Amino acid sequence: MLKVGIIGARGFTGEELTKILMRHPHVRLTYLAATLEKPEDIGRIFPALRGVVHLKCEPFSVERAVEKCDLLFLALPHTVSMDFAPKLIKRHKKIVDLSADYRLKNPAVYKQWYHKTHKDVRNLKAFVYGLPELYRQRIRKAACVANPGCYPTAAILGIVPALVAGFADKDGIIIDAKSGVSGAGKKVAAEYIYLHVNENFRGYKFNVHQHSPEINQELSRASISRVDVAFCPHLLPVSRGILETIYIRLKKSVSAAKILDVYKKFYKREPFVRVRELGELPQLSDVTYTNFCDVGIVVDEKKRLLIVISVIDNLLKGAAGQAVQNMNIMCGFEERTALV
Repeated sequence: MLKVGIIGARGFTGEELTKILMRHPHVRLTYLAATLEKPEDIGRIFPALRGVVHLKCEPFSVERAVEKCDLLFLALPHTVSMDFAPKLIKRHKKIVDLSADYRLKNPAVYKQWYHKTHKDVRNLKAFVYGLPELYRQRIRKAACVANPGCYPTAAILGIVPALVAGFADKDGIIIDAKSGVSGAGKKVAAEYIYLHVNENFRGYKFNVHQHSPEINQELSRASISRVDVAFCPHLLPVSRGILETIYIRLKKSVSAAKILDVYKKFYKREPFVRVRELGELPQLSDVTYTNFCDVGIVVDEKKRLLIVISVIDNLLKGAAGQAVQNMNIMCGFEERTALV
């Protein structure tokens, strides 16, 4: 039985991780930590877990984490995980980090987008980017995994087959992305209060969102050439879910049937990516509360334009679900365990 802990257990992602791990047949949840003055029952923090999870959430202690756990999920804010990870790596603990601290491999790019100098450059190479559909074999051998961001997960899965097949023009890719409010975490800010979100829809951080370099990094790796997308996120008045409409110019006219065949073959053996038939477009309600990414395509042959719809639950395939998927791969469990 794998002993597992969560650092940052009080956030939305921490709550989702706790729920998944409590039903995992090969895992025992042994440690929950967060920024607290004193230990508190997790059932008081999340009333839905009362009588289900009999653990206290504690102030973080390296010694307690090392003593109690084989693997730890770091569900911490960006720029915070790099304070915790080195201490756990030194003690030979497996890590799945859900922040952005180990996703970007260039520390100068990290500083540019997260406005903080990286404190743990020496361990950047130790972390494998945790998108199973691209890096499963590396994840299987990894001790440390950098869980992808929610927007990048949907974007990369929607774009990569077209790039790898060679019919996509890598220049001028536009990602029109929409996310539910939980994507912002539990931060208290005026723009996220009910009256400003309800019955409203707005864009933000066009081409300056911190997930842009992560998307570009992974698409550039896949295409073996530099990719620089236009990334335009929006805030939806819903609790959870991401829907991205992605516009990709084609190098030449390619039939919809051929492109669909490429996507289906690319994801043929992927347990959590579902490619729709032509004429079927996925919607948020198809994937919320699941670990699936659903992909649909529309092709305008005359305009040489491929339009991809990619949808996920930002808290599951975009965070906690994918983190558990990575843990399953790292530890030799069946990949879908506790996720379907």
